[in-house]
Amino acid sequence: MTKVLVTGGSGFLGSALVKYLIKKKRQVVVFDNNFRGNYLNLKDIKEKVKFIKGDIRDLKSIKKALTNVNEVYHLAFINGTSNFYNKSKLVIDVGIKGTINLMDAINLNKGVKKFIYASSSEIYQNPDKFPTPEDISAKLPNTFNPRFSYASSKILGEVLTYNYLRNDLKKIIFRPHNIYGPAMGFEHVIPEITKKIIKKSKKLKKKNCEIKIQGDGSETRSFCYVEDAVLGIVLSATKGKNREIYNIGNQDEITIKNLIIIIGKILGVKIKIVKGKLKTGSTLRRVPDIKKIKKLGYKSFYNLEEGLFKTIKWYKDFYLTHD
Repeated sequence: MTKVLVTGGSGFLGSALVKYLIKKKRQVVVFDNNFRGNYLNLKDIKEKVKFIKGDIRDLKSIKKALTNVNEVYHLAFINGTSNFYNKSKLVIDVGIKGTINLMDAINLNKGVKKFIYASSSEIYQNPDKFPTPEDISAKLPNTFNPRFSYASSKILGEVLTYNYLRNDLKKIIFRPHNIYGPAMGFEHVIPEITKKIIKKSKKLKKKNCEIKIQGDGSETRSFCYVEDAVLGIVLSATKGKNREIYNIGNQDEITIKNLIIIIGKILGVKIKIVKGKLKTGSTLRRVPDIKKIKKLGYKSFYNLEEGLFKTIKWYKDFYLTHD
């Protein structure tokens, strides 16, 4: 049986990946310190997973986690826009030092035969081609802006994957684009907007309310439900070519304004949007070209409204019970 290590495996995307790998009869080791993740994300499969709590910057702990491991999915990073601005040093430390530390351990462990690196759509910033293919140059617009602590760490992680890890490994990089779903965290647009609507409509005791946003709502994203994303990730790892990069996501583009209207509709609240100022470095448009992963057989099973309904239900239940 193939033994797989998933770093960041108690996080939102990591735990969904772990559950899928367990269904596919993989032996899974989860390595996480639960900074953003939560072991409760794995409670349904806790008897089937070996969980090692540790910091990816600790070489001794990583070596232990790699015992008899054949494949590594590296997802351990600190995500969340507020963290990019407020904890940029930690984002860089975990992203770069943690990745190098993991790779040092793998370079010493000949049993590891495959490495799958979770990069990010953040490396594209504001590209000049849409949908955006994998061969567009990565960008770092401003080294002074702490927002790019995350993107720069992801870019360097890609360089390290192909130029620092030993050459006999199979190496795959995937770039997830706006993955969403229940329990995705609280620093992203969908849970933030949901919280604003629930709290404000509850306070005002009305079925309509004003919501202030960053920007004017014309900015676009392409959202991918987490279960679909996991299928794409595993497909890239199993059928993808060595030393290739795969966008993971959905090409159905939507404005933030229309996204908010749909969320309001699901919650039964009519929304009036109040425009705000975008933070410097914000991305105006994001839609991935997913032709490469589709050639491997990828297809999505959830449209946006179906995925949002499941997601909003989870957050509604949470916010109404956690004042």
